[in-house]
Amino acid sequence: MLQKALREYEAVSAESTLGSLTDGSARTAVNVRRFPWIRPLAADYAFNFERIASLYAGDPTSRTAWADAMTRAASYPRSRQAVADVLAAQQARRNAPAAARAAAASLANAATVAVVTGQQAGAVGGPLFTLLKALTALQLVRRAASEHRAEVVAVFWVDAEDHDWNEIASCTVLDASFQPRTVTIPPPDGAGERSIGTLKLDDRIEPTLDELSAALGETAFTTDLMAQLRAAYRPGAGVAEAFATWIEAVLGPHGLIVFDASDPAAKPLVAKVFSHEVQSAGRTSALAAVAGESLAAKGHRPQVTPQADSLAMFHVDLAGGARRSIKRQGDGFVAGDRTFTAAELSAETSSAPDRFSPNVLLRPIVQDTLFPTVCYIAGPSELAYLGQLREVYESFGVPMPLIYPRATATLVDSATARFLAKYDVPIESLQPQDESALNRLLESQIPQGVELALKDAEETARRVMTRVIEEVPSVDPTLAGAARTTLSRIEHDLQSLHNKMIQAAKKKDDTLRRQFARTQAQVFPLGHPQERTLGVVYFLNRYGPAVVDRLLAELPLDLGQHWILTV
Repeated sequence: MLQKALREYEAVSAESTLGSLTDGSARTAVNVRRFPWIRPLAADYAFNFERIASLYAGDPTSRTAWADAMTRAASYPRSRQAVADVLAAQQARRNAPAAARAAAASLANAATVAVVTGQQAGAVGGPLFTLLKALTALQLVRRAASEHRAEVVAVFWVDAEDHDWNEIASCTVLDASFQPRTVTIPPPDGAGERSIGTLKLDDRIEPTLDELSAALGETAFTTDLMAQLRAAYRPGAGVAEAFATWIEAVLGPHGLIVFDASDPAAKPLVAKVFSHEVQSAGRTSALAAVAGESLAAKGHRPQVTPQADSLAMFHVDLAGGARRSIKRQGDGFVAGDRTFTAAELSAETSSAPDRFSPNVLLRPIVQDTLFPTVCYIAGPSELAYLGQLREVYESFGVPMPLIYPRATATLVDSATARFLAKYDVPIESLQPQDESALNRLLESQIPQGVELALKDAEETARRVMTRVIEEVPSVDPTLAGAARTTLSRIEHDLQSLHNKMIQAAKKKDDTLRRQFARTQAQVFPLGHPQERTLGVVYFLNRYGPAVVDRLLAELPLDLGQHWILTV
């Protein structure tokens, strides 16, 4: 019933909003192995899964693996109604869309399974890849529901227990001149010391949003977009709450369930995970370390180097919001300036589970204890550390989900798409923030006859002067060096002439130069991949909410491919 309602919503939404975005649509696949920043593990996962299969729960492209994962996820005993109640309370506070509420309520059903993804609470929605993660999850939900005739929902886990304020405080957009502009939220009280979930926005958020609006520039979508942002990012709102409200407003109508992981109401539901970590102190780190060695043996650098004397969770100071690592000390434990016996720490995991927070190794276990996760949508770094956790899942008795790499894409306008196609520019050549790619492009535009003439001149000079160098010793051996110097000078002068031609071409063809700069700014703003740099708000402001519908309908999920999408 839920799936039917979502399909009806999507049909109406697409019909009413896609409009001209569909006209002239185009997409081009680029093998991710062409990109120097792509981890070798991501390439193996896409093209040579058998090589690293032992580290994961199954091949995410296998229909049989999905069926097996669904059975495991559905059969694991969990507090389904309690989880649904926690979600319902969060959604009520945020006034979530009806489709999201219906999806969350369905988690109380024993047969419902979930595709989960997540991210930190990035400023005003975070970078584009945050949206791509969520859209990958929603697409896979549709696919799994259709292929397996199952009730499947998408969950977005807001990692609100992280403390790294600087990592989430800024958002970069392109202004009307395609220049990158970075807007930063002023640090709230406690930023950097307390978890993101405990931080509150103050009055300074209003001028920050004014700055963002000015940086974005006015389009037909700006007024509605900024009103939606101001409703979420308001003085007094929690930083994580604002992020969750915003993501939910954008994707909740498509059925995305947003979960704030810092919610104290959820902690009693995973108290047994914290207790198990105390009772088996050191085992999680040891298992992850062994898996890291296996990963390294296959030629891949482990993402996490566990500390043998540390538990895979933190102790949280509820008054101040600071979290402290828990280390073994003799037969007991120490967290900051507090010491515990094993019995005391174990008892506190049951009596006050909200005083504990999982680290990167335990977070997936907590996640999949709460949710019937059949598949997790991972970024490149997550793919690496999840490859260290298969035995950890078994240690806790929690079924490990399949891991699906998120879709990866660069969104360009039609002018940029035409430029890339016309001049056959390899997208990766645009990353260096210099003029090397532009020079090669301009050089290719120099008339072939001129290039051939210069080449002939170089070859002729080299041939003639080589003969001179060979013959002059018969007259005076000391002249050989002078002849070689003459050849070098001729080669240098010819190269200088060539460079002057390129500079002349630059001055002559200002249009090509502007097109190049515009394309480079879109594809690699500040020299970094677009999806990691530009905020979601930039694309919503430029293309409107229909861009979400468009991506949900057309973004391919083929592993190992980066997509250049024309919008």
